[in-house]
Amino acid sequence: ETKHGGSKNGKKEGLSGSSFFTWFMVIALLGVWTSVAVVWFELVDYEEVLAKAKDFRYNLSEVLQGKLGIYDADGDGDFDVEDAKVLLGKYKYSFSLLSIKEAIKESLKKLREKQESKKEENEEEKKKTRKGKDATDRKDKKAVDMNKLKKDSDKAKRDKGKEKGLDKSVKSKETTKKSANEKDGTVQVGKDKETKKVTRKKRNKQSSCLKERSVPAQPTSRESEETVQPAEKSYVESGKTFSKKKKKPKLLNKFDKTIKAELDAAEKLRKKGKVEEALRAFEALVNQYPQSPRARYGKAQSEDDLAEKMRSNEMLQQAINTYDEVVSLPNVPSDLIKLSLKREADRQQFLGRMRGSLVTLQKLVQLFPTETSFKNDLGVGYLLIGDNSNAKKVYEEVLSLAPNDGFAKVHYGFILKAENKIAESIPYLQEGLESGDPGTDDGRFYFHLGDALQRMGDKEAYKWYELGYQRGHFASVWQRSLYNVKGLKAQPWWTARETGYTELVKSLEKNWKLIRDEGLAVMDKKRSLFLPEDENLREKGDWSQFTLWQQGRKNENACKSVPKTCALLERFPEATGCRRGQIKYSIMHPGTHVWPHTGPTNCRLRMHLGLVIPKEGCRIRCAQENRDWEEGKVLIFDDSFEHEVWQDAESYRLIFIVDVWHPELTAQQRRTLPAI
Repeated sequence: ETKHGGSKNGKKEGLSGSSFFTWFMVIALLGVWTSVAVVWFELVDYEEVLAKAKDFRYNLSEVLQGKLGIYDADGDGDFDVEDAKVLLGKYKYSFSLLSIKEAIKESLKKLREKQESKKEENEEEKKKTRKGKDATDRKDKKAVDMNKLKKDSDKAKRDKGKEKGLDKSVKSKETTKKSANEKDGTVQVGKDKETKKVTRKKRNKQSSCLKERSVPAQPTSRESEETVQPAEKSYVESGKTFSKKKKKPKLLNKFDKTIKAELDAAEKLRKKGKVEEALRAFEALVNQYPQSPRARYGKAQSEDDLAEKMRSNEMLQQAINTYDEVVSLPNVPSDLIKLSLKREADRQQFLGRMRGSLVTLQKLVQLFPTETSFKNDLGVGYLLIGDNSNAKKVYEEVLSLAPNDGFAKVHYGFILKAENKIAESIPYLQEGLESGDPGTDDGRFYFHLGDALQRMGDKEAYKWYELGYQRGHFASVWQRSLYNVKGLKAQPWWTARETGYTELVKSLEKNWKLIRDEGLAVMDKKRSLFLPEDENLREKGDWSQFTLWQQGRKNENACKSVPKTCALLERFPEATGCRRGQIKYSIMHPGTHVWPHTGPTNCRLRMHLGLVIPKEGCRIRCAQENRDWEEGKVLIFDDSFEHEVWQDAESYRLIFIVDVWHPELTAQQRRTLPAI
């Protein structure tokens, strides 16, 4: 009876176990049916409850920020986690923090004492065992240690030598690669994909042996990769790459912190690639909170992403406009202004609106005058519109503020070389490349440094070409064109059969006198149509050209002077349609020397038809082989390889130049490759 709830005298003193279970089940069932009734008969308006909760959260957040503002410890205008950390350090007994720290210190102290006592016991045992060893062993050990120290010292010296990247090992590699190229003359470059790079493509890795991407089409700014944070900077020390990270940019103002959850939800959609959904989410936030800079910046980013997905210039222009709107809002964090204007300028450059981009960059420099990186970008903006004079002033200002800025140095050296100040340009280009600063590891700077050294007669040029090749900027030490399609057969000299253009070659050689006579007639006119070479390729002498086709476009006025020659060429679209080449007469007078140089692309081959050739004194070198012209004969070479010309005869030399598409390019590539 006691077990089942009763007493020994037969009186009940509470509920039995079975009665308790019965009541429990009744109450549980009543709860379930009550919940069903609430949902079924819609007794509660859940949407209204959620809306009120949402309003309460906003109001509470704003009230709390107002009340807690007096505890702002870090001066950012509100109370947040950072303020709490400061306050916890100030108040002596908050959360018994000091007592906890003291307890931890005490336990750690005891643990250390215990470990030290064990260590002493072990040392005593080891001393006893070591007493049996004689002095000879100690001498041997010392000798071994000295050898090891010597080896470490030698290794350190070797490592130090590797830092410069231009040591003797590079020279030996250069010799090996040269000899390999000489043997078969063929260099396979890779797959069927163009390696021309547009402005601001990826950030460069600085490891000395690491192959890098190919060169951009235009001078690049510091922000060369969109996915890389601008706060990162690489340094090269002792052959190793270290990364220095700056603080995470602050993108939220005081109000945006109150809607952070909604902003994060929209941003999460964008990062997951759900571009359309992200755009709708940010548009809703902009409509609801029109003064929110972060919401508008997210809208601009989503439009930017959608433009890329749709390949729509119209959508991209909309993104540019939205980036500009961000800056016009009140209370925009400075980091958000920087990101918005930088991206706006970049997208304007992408659309070819260089002057609009320049205005945006000027605004950046005005807002942040101490930021040298923005001045560097402004210098690039001037270069993109061909204003070298203002670009030069900008980089002089940067170097006065930051004398070791590698990005400014390579661009300043680039400008000096364009002004034909060859000797002055060399130290800026060289020091800039050696700095390893972001934006300096660019094929054009290796190209121009090597070219400047060659013109000064310095054989160090080929060490820089070798390094440029190792970094992936050049197809080989000899083939240094910058706008390439991978996978094309590469050799300095070609035969007509190898090109597949035998009909064109036969037609040129058959009609060479007709072509010559029309060219001579143009030369004899009082108003010469031959124009001096204007690419600064001559060391000395007189070299002029008369162009009939340029970038696949016919010069109608020029062809009126040589109608039969132009009619002859119309039959060969591989030449007249070559948008990366020219068709022209070339006259070179005695005493002319053309510097070693390379053409811009591996997508063409160049034919030279001899028209008036002196018996002696004229020759051309391509890579490491010299050849002579003959009247009525065609020479074919790949001008993406280094070539050089001497005219030491007693009379002028006249040839006819015809550029043709590389025979391995597909019809699709010939239609779509941009003109050069």
